[in-house]
Amino acid sequence: MPEASPVTYAILTVSCALFLISLLLTMREHGFQEGGGGLSALFGFGGISDDVLHSLGASMPLGGFVGYPGNLAQPWRFVTAVFLHASILHIAFNMWFLMDVGPMIEELYGSARYLLIYVVTGVGGYVASSAIGHFSVGGSGALMGLVGVLLAATMGRQSAAAQMMRTRLIYFIIYIAVIGYIMHGVDNWAHGGGLLTGFILGKLMIDRPPATPEERKLANALGWAAALIVVASFAMMILGNIRAN
Repeated sequence: MPEASPVTYAILTVSCALFLISLLLTMREHGFQEGGGGLSALFGFGGISDDVLHSLGASMPLGGFVGYPGNLAQPWRFVTAVFLHASILHIAFNMWFLMDVGPMIEELYGSARYLLIYVVTGVGGYVASSAIGHFSVGGSGALMGLVGVLLAATMGRQSAAAQMMRTRLIYFIIYIAVIGYIMHGVDNWAHGGGLLTGFILGKLMIDRPPATPEERKLANALGWAAALIVVASFAMMILGNIRAN
């Protein structure tokens, strides 16, 4: 991984690798999905089948989905869903935004705490989405969490740079909310849950890299804990599929 923003590149790599796997599995079972007519042809291009997404760890309604266990029975889905995507355009937009915003936040908070932020806000988004009864995938809840962290970091600051950043973030949140209202299939609950979780984390965390040995030790412990949760979640997904087959 590059020395600058290693966690951002790791998230990008894992997300793209999982999308390639899910696309190949979908093509094997259903062929390449070209979508329907109009905008659906664009947004559904290279779509991933629901069965494949379910097998790889999509977030489910708390009470289950068409006979499948829900997130309460399989809580690892709150994590695995963050790294899955439903179509080529879906992952393209999310990874573009990740590479635009992620390195800035990774530099601001340090790589270890940045990984914690991404995982926790992603989980927060899918807790909200699952509670409302959605079947969902994508990193957008975690990405909105990054926006929430930045918004919290700029609140109360009166410098021109902070005010400009805060204004741009608020406009972006409004834009995403409008797009989510207009477009079918956008998980606004995951966006809102991730945004709120990120804002809370942004208020709790000091917006600078760890400066003392104690701060670095704590940050590294939190980062490793987040990494282990991700690895354990995917291990549980793999074991679940092995048992099912």
